[in-house]
Order: sequence, then structure tokens, then C-alpha cells
Amino acid sequence: MSRRGWLMFLAMGLIWGIPYMLIKVAVDEFHPATIVLGRTLIAAAVLLPIAAVKGYLRPLLPHWRAILAFTAVEICGPWLLLGYAEQSLSSSLTGLLIAAVPLVGALLVWMTKHEHVDRRRVVGLLVGFAGVALLVGVDVGTARFEAVLAIAGVAVGYAVGPLILAKYLSHLPILGVVTASAALAAVLYLPIGLVQWPQQAPSAEAWLSVAGLGVICTGLAFLIFFALIAEVGPARATVITYINPAVAVTLGVIVLNEAFTVTIAVGYALILAGCILATARNRRDVPASREPVASRSPEQAAELA
Repeated sequence: MSRRGWLMFLAMGLIWGIPYMLIKVAVDEFHPATIVLGRTLIAAAVLLPIAAVKGYLRPLLPHWRAILAFTAVEICGPWLLLGYAEQSLSSSLTGLLIAAVPLVGALLVWMTKHEHVDRRRVVGLLVGFAGVALLVGVDVGTARFEAVLAIAGVAVGYAVGPLILAKYLSHLPILGVVTASAALAAVLYLPIGLVQWPQQAPSAEAWLSVAGLGVICTGLAFLIFFALIAEVGPARATVITYINPAVAVTLGVIVLNEAFTVTIAVGYALILAGCILATARNRRDVPASREPVASRSPEQAAELA
């Protein structure tokens, strides 16, 4: 990998590891719906001019139904649920639980018979979900069960969205799809986001967190990720999946003074090992350029570009 590739790789590992910390700061003063509104509105403002100049928006018009469905399950639902979950869960624990998204994706691929699942993948699913169960049972506790359900909803949305992307939108410019989804989400969340606007003026930290989510973690992140794909290829680019949770935990502990426990370390190790085993390609899988992307999060789904 070139020096430029390494720099972009490290940048993406950091950028997509910090949203959980920013959300945790923002939910203290903003309603989750207002956070989604701010994040999508800012991201759309960053991406729309670029997508428009490149002519990526016009080809999307005949496919508005699929784009609307993709927006609902990848952005509208998950980002709202993330904010709700982090009202009670720590940012580091949320980041670790979201790391299980590839497991849900692999399970969905198997249930839809899109790919053969061998023993190695079954073992990966069992190991990964054991890590999730360990985190939920020890570090979460029953008092936050609704927050865990919210994270489960995020995982399902993040796993289903790429299936829609792969089946109905993979022939379209992915930057255009992402841009249109951000703009649609902003429009959909405009009424409820304004209704839930805080009565007291938010602090500078809360405003900066929302701005960071929109500018850095969404708009700028996608632009860097597309450049990273062009530099190193999609397979290497998606390795950042395994770095982001570690960044989320590190920032939560150092910046927000969240606890780091043995359970977190062991749970992450199990989830990481399970993801690697469960998403590894079988010999009879389709070629990498055509393989399903159900194990990708919305950011990782950009590898279809």
C-alpha cells in the first residue's frame, strides 16, 4: 500500500470511529431526531454540489423507490436508534455492539440462501454472537434492555440496506446514491427535528458534535473513502471495519472517561474473530467483484463504487 493509501486508511479508521463519541455528547442536549436532521442536512450540503457537478443525480430518478427504501433502513432508522441507545449506553459499548453488524449481514445472506454457509462461517457466527451476549449480559444489564433493542434495530438496518443497494442500485454511482439518501433523510426529518428542538440554547460542545457528525463523519468521510477505494481497492478499504470499534472504545475511555473492563476487551476479541470467520468467502462463492455486501455497514457499502 502506498503512503497516500496508508494515510487515507488511518484517516478513515479514525473518522468512522468517532461518531459514537460525538453522538454521546450531542444527545445530552439534542433530541436524537434533531441530531439526525443536523447530520443529514450538513452532509447533504457537503455532497450535493459534488454529486451534481459530476452528473451523479439524474440517473437516480427512475430508481427513487429503491433509494427511498435504502434511505429508510440505512439512515433514517439506524441513526435515530443510535441516538436513542446512547442516551443510556456508553459510546464505547455502542461502538462495540455495532461491530457485530457483519454477523447480522452474514446471517441474513445465509437465511436468504444468497451464499453457502460452511462450518467455518457457522463457528464465526457463534463466536461473534457469544461476544455480543457477553457484552449485553455483563456490561449492559437488564436496566438498559430497550437500548440494546435499539442497537439490534441498527444492526438489522445496516445489514438490510446493502442488500437493497446490491440488488437494485449497484449499477448507479454510489456517491449519487449516498448524497440523495442524505438529502432525503434531511427532508423527512425536518418536521420532527424542528419540533424536538431544545428549548434552551445548546452548548458549543453539542453544536460542534452535530457539525462533526455531518461534515467529518458523513460528508468528508465518504469522499475520503471513495478515494481510498480507488487507491487500494474495496477489499483492503473495508478492513477499517475492524479498526473503528477500537477507536470508539479508546475515545470513549480517554475523552469521555468511560470505563474499560475485561468484558469489553474479551467481547470485542470474540466479535472481531467471529466477523472475520463469518464473512470470509467460501471457495464456491461468487467472485469478489460480484459478491453480496450484506455484511457491510452504510459506510462500508460504498465499496460498490
